[in-house]
Amino acid sequence: MAVGLAAIFLENRPALLRFLRARGAGDDAEDLCQDIWMKLETREPEDVTEPLPYLYRMANNLMLDRYRSTTRREKREQDWAGGGTGVMSDVANDVPVDEQLIAAQRLEQAEAVLRALGPRVEMVFRRFRMEGIGQRAIAEELGVSLTTVEKDLQKAYRAMLTLKQKLDTE
Repeated sequence: MAVGLAAIFLENRPALLRFLRARGAGDDAEDLCQDIWMKLETREPEDVTEPLPYLYRMANNLMLDRYRSTTRREKREQDWAGGGTGVMSDVANDVPVDEQLIAAQRLEQAEAVLRALGPRVEMVFRRFRMEGIGQRAIAEELGVSLTTVEKDLQKAYRAMLTLKQKLDTE
């Protein structure tokens, strides 16, 4: 019988699958859940104060890693087949490189701020603002109240506003 984080994973596996599918994992959701299970079996982390958010973060990170790996592989194959047009060929030619770097840095900062708010707040923000999913649908998907979703969005908005004010003063 599974104990600790493994037991929590088994209890919440269907919800984690729904989470991964909703985030775009599609058919890979089952494989990603298997990867989580394998990681938990090889070494269960100690001192996890919030195990469920930890599992959601783990699922999200594995999905992003898989996406990045696939994207890099496809890019390498495309460059190889096309004679290697170079990395900068994909970057918009109209935007100077220094502005592209600043934008990438600011995006990383915004993503870090969202990650710091926790996986649920980050997911609610992304689903609502970036994917256009309604608040009620998000609440039903997560099994929380509409008020919880609204409060999560308020947290995210406050954090983004604070970051914007910090960046504007720099």
